[in-house]
Amino acid sequence: MVAEDNMRDAPTDALDQPSASKDNEPKTVSDLSANPESTADSDVAGRNRRDGKNKYTANRKLNSNGRRRGQDFKRKDSDRAGDSRGPPDRRERNERGWRDRKRRKVDEDGKSTSEPSYMSIQFPEAEIAAEERKPKRKVAVMIGYAGTGYRGLQINHKEKTIEGDIFAALVAAEAISKANADDPGKSSFVRCARTDKGVHAAGNMISLKLIIGDPDIVKKINDNLPPQIRVWGIQRTSNNFSSYQACDSRWYEYLMPSYCLLPPHPESYLGKKVLESIKEKDLEEEYAKRLNEVKDYWDEVQKNDIQPILDSLDPAVRENVVRRMHMADRESSEPASGGETAKPKSSDETTTGNATETKEDNSENKPEDASAGVSESVQDITIEESSTAAELASAPADVIITRTEAADESETTKPKVIHPVDRALKQIKLAYIAAKRRYRTTPERLAQLQEALDKYAGTKNYHNYTIQKSYSDPSARRTIRSFIVNPEPVQINDTEWLSLKVHGQSFMMHQIRKMVGMAVLVTRCATPLSRIDESYRSTRISIPKAPSLGLLLERPVFENYNTRARDQPNLEELDFSKYEKEIREFKDVQIYRRIFELEEKENSFHTFFHQIDSYKTGYFLWVTAGGIEAAETRVGIMDAVPEGLKKELGDDGDEDAEGGEG
Repeated sequence: MVAEDNMRDAPTDALDQPSASKDNEPKTVSDLSANPESTADSDVAGRNRRDGKNKYTANRKLNSNGRRRGQDFKRKDSDRAGDSRGPPDRRERNERGWRDRKRRKVDEDGKSTSEPSYMSIQFPEAEIAAEERKPKRKVAVMIGYAGTGYRGLQINHKEKTIEGDIFAALVAAEAISKANADDPGKSSFVRCARTDKGVHAAGNMISLKLIIGDPDIVKKINDNLPPQIRVWGIQRTSNNFSSYQACDSRWYEYLMPSYCLLPPHPESYLGKKVLESIKEKDLEEEYAKRLNEVKDYWDEVQKNDIQPILDSLDPAVRENVVRRMHMADRESSEPASGGETAKPKSSDETTTGNATETKEDNSENKPEDASAGVSESVQDITIEESSTAAELASAPADVIITRTEAADESETTKPKVIHPVDRALKQIKLAYIAAKRRYRTTPERLAQLQEALDKYAGTKNYHNYTIQKSYSDPSARRTIRSFIVNPEPVQINDTEWLSLKVHGQSFMMHQIRKMVGMAVLVTRCATPLSRIDESYRSTRISIPKAPSLGLLLERPVFENYNTRARDQPNLEELDFSKYEKEIREFKDVQIYRRIFELEEKENSFHTFFHQIDSYKTGYFLWVTAGGIEAAETRVGIMDAVPEGLKKELGDDGDEDAEGGEG
């Protein structure tokens, strides 16, 4: 490679010099021009030189392997360097040349003028040349992080990612030299398990070559990281170690409120369809047995929580509140052509001579613009009520800014006193949320969820549990070793939380969140467990992905590597248990608390299931007694879905299909 670099950097005229023949020593340009005979017989000499060059080229053109001589030697060198899977020589030279040119983009003061990139930290050439060269060692770096506020784990040029911050911290701590700071690939940077946007990890790993002579290197790295990212430790490994290739399996945990197991509200679109199919198939007795203590839960909430609010209202206000509560049920419930849902008319589209009705119509659309914490897809969904409870719960207590006011810049700072109808609606929505949060699950209900999770054990075809994979794709087959719900829920503030842990060989994008979505829907709708078995077949169905808020990577497992390490005295086992105390404290403060507080603030799980229950198309009707045949199925992996469902199904263009696990 040194010879190639010298040849690449050589002047153009030097590359044009003729090659020597086999029989004669090569002559320089000055030697040839100083020979008077060569000047007199220049034509003959030129022909001879060309003939000699052609013979030489012909002799060296191909060897017994069909390659030019010298190519085998280069390939063997790259194999010995452990880079047999690397790019071809030409591509490697081009990429190196691009990096060199990029590094040379400096201004008169020696500062870089290239565009900023999380993957390329630039230093002036003078600093790079003056830097002391230190030996690098192949290591495993054990890390933990809270994914909130990051675009996933994997480093890229423009987005803020976990690896981007870690890479910068390694450079700042001088674990990566300035000469290698412009490209993570120079340090053989490899991640163990990619995680999606917003997903956390109590334990994950990257492998790379680092300068680790400083005994305080871990502390120095952590000093350059935010509190939500930690390096637990750094261990020497074998030179050919890859944290991705060596990982045998992974443990993930998923946290969710126990109220996710409550059945859909009987007045919601999905709730009505479930009840209709039960009656049609004459399965009411079996349905009531499966739901058991939660069968009449919403009737009790209506009687004990909602009706007292309605009874306290003035009759005229009560009439408007009831009308508004069921407004969407009187709107067209059929999706518009092209798969889009029919939306209620806004106040701008409705004309009326009654000022009071116009005012109410305006307020009907207020919550859609008021809440920044709710998914944008809410605005594209026809819902059972005039606004979502999550939106009203996060709105100011006493004021609402109407759409008209928001449009008028002169009045944006003027709060409007909340209308009695809106105040009552807000009370009702908050009452529904409070009723959900005070729900406490039972061992019988958890046993039903566990039965659904048990259906995942073994090797199955999970093409319905990810995006852009067909049934015939071999990579859609994944092995799940176990999926367990902790039988002892934990109460945080007024909400009860469940912990689900899954152990699998590897996972595709959104797979775990869709597995949770399927198991929970089957449990809350009393769907036959055989529906999970049917999801492994070729029919393409729509499975919603549960919120990313509750997902975290517990730890990767390196069974085979650790077995070999026990037989080699110079290698340590890769075991996160030695950092158990630090990891537990980190999970409590940076991950669990973050999950609990965000759910309290944003009502992510309430909003998610409210959208699923209220979306008036047939995509999720496979949960009913009608089976998959009752659902609207999708033909191919690129079959489009309505805009309002893209976030729930994971098909929105906001995320890379190869972006991460879970």
